[in-house]
Amino acid sequence: MSQRLKDTFARGKAEGRALFIGYVTGGYPEAADCVPILLALEAGGTDVIEMGVPFTDPLADGATVQHANHIAIEHGVTLADCLGFVREARARGLKAPVALMGYHNPILAYGEERLARDARAAGVDGFIVVDLPPDEGATFLAALRANDLSLVPLIAPTTTDERIPLLAAAADAFIYCVSVTGTTGGAHVDVDTLPAFLNRIRAKSDLPLGVGFGINTRADVEAVGKLADAVIIGSAIIRAIDAADPQDRARGVREFVEDVTGH
Repeated sequence: MSQRLKDTFARGKAEGRALFIGYVTGGYPEAADCVPILLALEAGGTDVIEMGVPFTDPLADGATVQHANHIAIEHGVTLADCLGFVREARARGLKAPVALMGYHNPILAYGEERLARDARAAGVDGFIVVDLPPDEGATFLAALRANDLSLVPLIAPTTTDERIPLLAAAADAFIYCVSVTGTTGGAHVDVDTLPAFLNRIRAKSDLPLGVGFGINTRADVEAVGKLADAVIIGSAIIRAIDAADPQDRARGVREFVEDVTGH
């Protein structure tokens, strides 16, 4: 398990608040923007950073994040580059845990055991692999655990009660709860149905629950934060990057996070 993730969630619990998890696509919109944006996320109040590894077919992502993926790929950003972004951000003082989010093909191409070793050395804390069910990912899970890294499984509203324990067993830091069916940046989170969904998971696991998909505003963060252990925003951060002047992208991210977190 990532000690940074464990300590961060423990701190949030001790402070009686939900953590804020912010997503950005590695190398978007330019590779040179990435490290300043990571640092800006933390400065604005982000507790855990989720960095997307650019992939050609990001099926779980909506139009906003898909576009960011395609631009980053056009600029040649790779999984190795994403490790480099984290390494440089750590050297520049980044303290927040970082989880790399992505798909299994780049991981296989890199090599699962090699990636786990290199990720730990770079300062990565865990992985969210959208298309790798834990029951098919035993070798990668073993490599992560051998390097004190966390795998964060996703549980959706369509996940059956019988399957939840299997997914939860792969986790050791937190579980990513997909609040709506569909892709990121799509339907708006429904806080009326969310308690029943989270209660289904809590009946099978006592791990912290982070909720993502369909969360865009401070009101969303406050509402979901009353129900979950962490609140995750992705597409809205990408839109904040797009809305900023090129020379002010990091500041635009920091100001957006400050606004939604009340930091």
